[in-house]
Parts: sequence; structure tokens; C-alpha cells
Amino acid sequence: MKYFRDDQFVKKFGKRLREIRKAKNITQEELVYRTGFELSQIGRIERGTVNTSISHVAAIAKALNVPPSELFMFD
Repeated sequence: MKYFRDDQFVKKFGKRLREIRKAKNITQEELVYRTGFELSQIGRIERGTVNTSISHVAAIAKALNVPPSELFMFD
């Protein structure tokens, strides 16, 4: 099976994550504390340079106190 990655989707997800995080006045450092992820990982997710896992999406949503679907509300 060939690996599939939709770069545009990954970038849109990262942009949406950053929008929500900033709207809630949460720094990347605070998100690191809440998720246990590395700061560099949060940065890569927000820049759309890494195709994150569904488990990471769940942890991020919980840390931001939003349903996971909120992170996917983009065009």
C-alpha cells in the first residue's frame, strides 16, 4: 500500500489549530504542557510539515477543550 499524504489538508489543519489556540490565548508552550508533546512537534503540526496521528488530534482537542471535529472546520 502506498503512503498517502494530502499536503494542503495537513497545512489547513495546522492553520486551524493555530487559529483556535490563539483565539483561546494559549501559547505553544502551554499546549506543550497540556499535551505532553515536544514544542517542536507542536510547531511542525501548526506549520503543516508533519502528518499527525489521530491520537495526537484527540490529545490536542482535549487540551484546547474543543471537540476534535472543531479542528477540521476549514475549507
